[in-house]
Amino acid sequence: MTACGVLCLKQEGVLNLGFTLIFNSVLLGIGLAMDAFSVSLANGLNEPCMRKPKMTVVAGVFAFFQALMPLIGWICIHTIAERFQAFEKLIPWIALVLLAFIGGKMLLEGIRGEDCDCGCGCGKGIGCGELIVQGIATSIDALSVGFTIAHYVLSEAIAAALIIAAVTFVICFVGIAIGKKAGTKLSGKAGIFGGLILIFIGIEIFITGVF
Repeated sequence: MTACGVLCLKQEGVLNLGFTLIFNSVLLGIGLAMDAFSVSLANGLNEPCMRKPKMTVVAGVFAFFQALMPLIGWICIHTIAERFQAFEKLIPWIALVLLAFIGGKMLLEGIRGEDCDCGCGCGKGIGCGELIVQGIATSIDALSVGFTIAHYVLSEAIAAALIIAAVTFVICFVGIAIGKKAGTKLSGKAGIFGGLILIFIGIEIFITGVF
């Protein structure tokens, strides 16, 4: 590519970092964050005593994966498109297995009445491993967003991912807060509802992806 072509590409990238990109990325962020919101709600239900630092970490993990997956998808489109399309068929199955596993575990803990370490009567708090699994499960379908932003240059793709992350963080933090309030009222049954939500979200992602 000539120097003139590189310059034009950079100028195009800068010019496109405007209202249209921001608006589209916000809409993408809202759409992609709905599953993460539901899972955040379930986490809040299961752990109504969750403090703000942990709420921030939980929302941050969801935001990180929601930003990472579209970027990975974008890279795959520009490098190994054929193999990525074959892998894309497995995405609904992966999400279903991961969320069904975590949801089933949360459901069993709710039925058994297993409490968290703080002694407040809520369900067991989400661990680091479970949180990462949730983050991957709720964001893995965002790999397909790589097709949506395939025409972006790298700077635009990164900007879109950061906007999606910011939107996801806010939505998930709100979801946890709502779940906490409801979880306090539901007491010991909160874990059961939280587990059922996770399982339902897994089934929803699977049905949407397959059919």
